[in-house]
Parts: sequence; structure tokens; C-alpha cells
Amino acid sequence: MSMSDSDSTSSYGSDYKNFRQSSRERLLHEMLRSSKTGDSKSTWKVLIMDKLTVKVMSYSCKMADITDEGVSLVEDIYRRRQPLPSMDAIYFIQPSRENVIMLLSDMAGKAPLYRKAFIFFSSPISRELVNHIKKDTTILPRIVALKEMNLEYFAIDSQGFITNNERALEELLGDEENTRKGVMCLNVMATRIATVFASLREFPMVRYRAAKSLDATTMTTFRDLIPTKLAAGVWDCIMKYKSLPGFPKTETCELLILDRSVDQIAPIIHEWTYDAICHDLLNLEGNKYVQEVPGKTGGPPEKKEVLLEDHDPVWLELRHAHIADVFLMFISYASERLHEKMTNFISKNKAAQMQHGSRDGGELSTRDLQKMVQALPQYSEQIDKLSLHVEVTMYIVETSFLDVA
Repeated sequence: MSMSDSDSTSSYGSDYKNFRQSSRERLLHEMLRSSKTGDSKSTWKVLIMDKLTVKVMSYSCKMADITDEGVSLVEDIYRRRQPLPSMDAIYFIQPSRENVIMLLSDMAGKAPLYRKAFIFFSSPISRELVNHIKKDTTILPRIVALKEMNLEYFAIDSQGFITNNERALEELLGDEENTRKGVMCLNVMATRIATVFASLREFPMVRYRAAKSLDATTMTTFRDLIPTKLAAGVWDCIMKYKSLPGFPKTETCELLILDRSVDQIAPIIHEWTYDAICHDLLNLEGNKYVQEVPGKTGGPPEKKEVLLEDHDPVWLELRHAHIADVFLMFISYASERLHEKMTNFISKNKAAQMQHGSRDGGELSTRDLQKMVQALPQYSEQIDKLSLHVEVTMYIVETSFLDVA
């Protein structure tokens, strides 16, 4: 399914949103903000997640976003936690037996850890586990909400997501074929892919590449049937979403499932985009890059951690460009491009205008100084982002790029 950063209208009347934006809005508004009800409206809350859901959250939201929605503390469900009986808790967890047991141990009995619980599951919960929760009569009055968020994918950027099946290659295509592990792996993948469409409110027509031979005379292996089984799993999950409010009743898009055999050369071709080169040649931890900046008052250089992500407009513009084009573009920044961008920037930013005006010999009034101070953070931030990418590009070209080329 193709996504675009630009806004357009879908077949059933709402706007398309990119993966990260859609995930962020659902997590912040549909989950966290919905817990501000009744006597919980003005109180701070604890957010409790497991290892998977904390990754789902971190790919789409910053800690500041979560705090703005009234969360004062984020906890791991499997760690020993301090009782906070005067506070409400928001649980965003997978619908696993282990998580439900931990939830019950937190909230059941005479001395629960928290006052009330808002429970959000990342994917559909089985009827068996729902009945298990209902059995404990002490917990029911303490549950304010119990909902399936159907959000269990990782929005790695605005146009891409992953299901985070790190052992999928081994479990599906390993030397020793293990059908049981393979089926479990495909079920997890199918569930997580389906939650993408639940979040986007899109009903896909699922298309897949069928096994080459499905006649009675030829032995068909589990590996031959991987696209077929995955397509069937996704379709089964999506059919359950048809009862969701606002979910389309007819197909609105297409999902195409292929295996690597349709393009065998791609894995051994080196990507030359700015994004790929940065991840190959820089010492990145995820999207974190350590930049050296001039020290204060002429001291030694200081190290500063920066994130190469969609919040950075320069990264967003350049990440999919060929590294050679990026290099040439930064050279042109020294003349036309930089001059044009800076002229544009100065015309829109008060701090830049004040600084530019002061160089022309004009005196600054008190009001001018006030406007300059108000605009300084944006001015400094944008200049820092430009210098960051110039530094990264120069480093790649001067130290690593030529060796690789």
C-alpha cells in the first residue's frame, strides 16, 4: 500500500495520514486522552507497558508528548513497582496470558497498586483471557475502560513500518524446517500487519503470489506456501475489524504480498541513499548520532546527541536522495541554495531579521530585542540542523565514502 506525505482524501471521506502521524494521534488522543474522564480528568496517571508496546510507543511519540497528556510516570509491567493507590494507571500491553496475570496481580485484591485501570490491548484479546479477567470480582469495579487498540506495528518513518519479527528468516526459511514455529511466526506477522489497516481505517484487497505448483503430483512445502498462509492470516484478522466503528465495509486499497524470490538481486545491491549511507558508515545507535560542536568560550569541542528522524526537515528532504546528489547540494548551499534558503529564512524569522539588521548598522529597540529573543530558539535550531547535515556529508565523503566507492 502506497502512502504519501501530502494530504488527500480517501474513498470514505477522511484524510490519509502517514504511518507515524496516524500512530501518534491514536496513541495520544484515542488512548491517553480518552482516559481523562470523570474524576480522572485532572489527575496525573501512570503508563504501564511491556517490552513490545514500549517500542510501539517510542517509534511514534516523544516523552514530552506523553507528559502533555497527563502521564507523570512510565513503568515496565514486569518490574517491581511502587504502590500508588491514589493514582490511576493506563495499561498498554499485548493480550498475552503473562500480561493478564501481571495486570490481575496489580489491580486485584484488597490492596491494588493503583486506584483505577484503563486497559488498552495492542491487538485482539481472546475470549478466554477476557473471561479470566471477569472471574476476579474485585478487579471489575476498578476497570474504567478495556479496549483493543489494534496497534501493534512499528512506524519506522512516515512511509514505512516493520512487524519486528527478528527471527522470521530463521523460523520461516531456516535449514531445519519447523512448521509449528513457522505458523506461529506467520500468525504474529499477520496480526501486526492487520493492525496497520485497523489504524488507517482501510479495508485492503489482499493479493499474493501463489505457489508455483499446487497440483496433486508435486510436493508443496511449507516454504512454498508462506505468501498464501500470510495472506490468509491477514485476511482473517481484517474480517474481524469489519464490525469496528468507521471501518469500511468494502475494499478501499490493495495489499500485495510477495516473497524475496521475485527480486533476488535487491538484498546484495548496496543502497546509495543518504539514509542508507548514514546507517552504514556512521556510528549510529538507532537514529542517534553524536555530533561534535564547538566548545563554549573557546574550550575543547563538546559532544551533542542528535536524532536523524522525521522531526528534522532537512533529514526528511534528503534521506532518500542519492549521496552524490546530497553532496552536490551541500556544495551549492555555499552559493545559490544556501543564499536562497537563508534569504527565505531571514524574511520569516524575527531573530534572523534582527541579527541581519544589526550587521547593517541599525540600532535595536527594546521591542526588537523582545521579538528576537522569542524567535531565537527556532533560528538556532534550524541553523544547527543545516550545519549538522553539512558535517555528516563532509565526514562521509572525506573519510569513508571514497573507500567504499
